[in-house]
Amino acid sequence: MKCLSCAEENSAEFSICSYRSRGRATIAGVPVYVYILLAAGWLLWFAPFLLNKRTAERAKEMDRRARWGMVIQAVAYVMLWQRSFWKESPSHWRVALSAALFLCAILLSWTATRALGRHWRLDAALNPTHELVISGPYKIVRHPIYTSMLCVLLATAILVTPYWLLLPALVVFLIGTEIRVRIEDRMLNSRFGVRFQDYRRRVAAYVPYLR
Repeated sequence: MKCLSCAEENSAEFSICSYRSRGRATIAGVPVYVYILLAAGWLLWFAPFLLNKRTAERAKEMDRRARWGMVIQAVAYVMLWQRSFWKESPSHWRVALSAALFLCAILLSWTATRALGRHWRLDAALNPTHELVISGPYKIVRHPIYTSMLCVLLATAILVTPYWLLLPALVVFLIGTEIRVRIEDRMLNSRFGVRFQDYRRRVAAYVPYLR
């Protein structure tokens, strides 16, 4: 076992241990592939939001109150990391389940942004030429991007968050998501009327089969 220790700061010594256990490379007791899974999962999920070409068209309708939903969702993600997760290696079933959830999140983020195309915006807003998108993952849920965000939350929590902290983080996330969903649904209803009402009756919001 080899240990690399850093200099003392304010009389507190910080050390990072890297060693091989049973043939596995680890960092502070957690296999390296767990860190790779977390980093790759987040980056691949977030990539389409950076790469998607957003319209330069000025929004005709916008509700800035939905930003509070984003803030609350961000708080939920921060809550996941309030534990020294590197002290305990996750079991194999947790790693496998996390990988599956990250895969779902990545698939949804890429297909949803592609289906939205130029209509995608960070704010809850409608363009003058906005269309009601019901193709791709929008056939399954009305807000697949929020579904992907939920998958990312759960995939991360399975690896780094104790169950007693996951529950309040999930509740906080759902509160923020409901704020955004209700605002966006109200805007879509005002624009598309009966077409959206029919769509909402047929398709769940962001958890399949749960309306």
